[in-house]
Amino acid sequence: MGVVKVNAVRSTGFESPAVESMPFDQADRHAKSLVRDLHIPRPAFYWPDLILSACVGWVSFGYAAARPVSIATPIFGTVAVLALYRALCFLHEISHIKRSALSGFETTWNLLAGFPLLMPSFMYVGVHQAHHSLSSYGTSGDPEYLPFARSRGMTVVFALESFLIPAALLVRFLVVGPLSLLIPRLQRWLARHASALTMNLAYRREVTPELMRKIRRDTALLLLLWAVAAALLPMRVFVTWFAVVSAASFLNTLRTLAAHRYESEGGPLDREGQLRDSVDVPGRLWTELWAPVGLRYHALHHYFPGIPYHNLAAAHRRLRAALPPDSSYCTTRSASLYRALHGLIAGKARD
Repeated sequence: MGVVKVNAVRSTGFESPAVESMPFDQADRHAKSLVRDLHIPRPAFYWPDLILSACVGWVSFGYAAARPVSIATPIFGTVAVLALYRALCFLHEISHIKRSALSGFETTWNLLAGFPLLMPSFMYVGVHQAHHSLSSYGTSGDPEYLPFARSRGMTVVFALESFLIPAALLVRFLVVGPLSLLIPRLQRWLARHASALTMNLAYRREVTPELMRKIRRDTALLLLLWAVAAALLPMRVFVTWFAVVSAASFLNTLRTLAAHRYESEGGPLDREGQLRDSVDVPGRLWTELWAPVGLRYHALHHYFPGIPYHNLAAAHRRLRAALPPDSSYCTTRSASLYRALHGLIAGKARD
């Protein structure tokens, strides 16, 4: 069990006890007391952020797709990628927050981002929780973990595969999806093998009646939306869609690779082990572009998954002020995306 030193600190209105050292479990209890008031999600942050991100993203997408190619096309395209990527990242929040706290938010998110981008919420909600479980994190049962620290080749291939994600989504939802509505056995197979946004291809999803109902409903709504779009919009719009989703997918893949050290040997990790295997990249404005909606505080999120994205910066400041530099939480910080990726690819790769 790790030992950390804790000194009296008066900062951001919080004090740390004047103790020379304490075991991790005691430091953990102190950290919990520092952020206890930060677990309440505030709709006043979620709704405007999602709606503004989606509106900026789709307006920019429209300009990039509809106007003649010019010097402004890549500018509109870049804005579309960043804004729609930010809107997509709210799915991470949806997977953690109770529906009653944000009534109607998941449905709105599906209409604004999930359905048009072929990533309905059922692909993540009910799956992501296994990535936080102490019994499955870093194991073969973790849908979002691979041993990248052991293989430079695996890391590079995973990053390059991200450009093919939109093709896989098109096949899953627009080719096989309609057939699954007519063939129950195919729909059940899809629910188990191809209805989760995962990086671990060995992951198999548990199929429940509730999940099957949600998949049937959302698949039908998604197909209706895309059928209308196919009837009304020119092919250029769909080419632009493919390019935007590919770019957002690659950006998210880089963020994912920077989010952990991926050093698990395949067995379960305790709370401290999971924390030390995770990475924070607080950064500044640039960091918010590639790791939006609180994802730059990924280690902090694993430490306290219940803290909503709009309170993570405050939680980070409190913990950094109260805990010494050699504490488990403070060792999770990386200076930049480049540093985090370099540490994974060059510093820890062994093949």
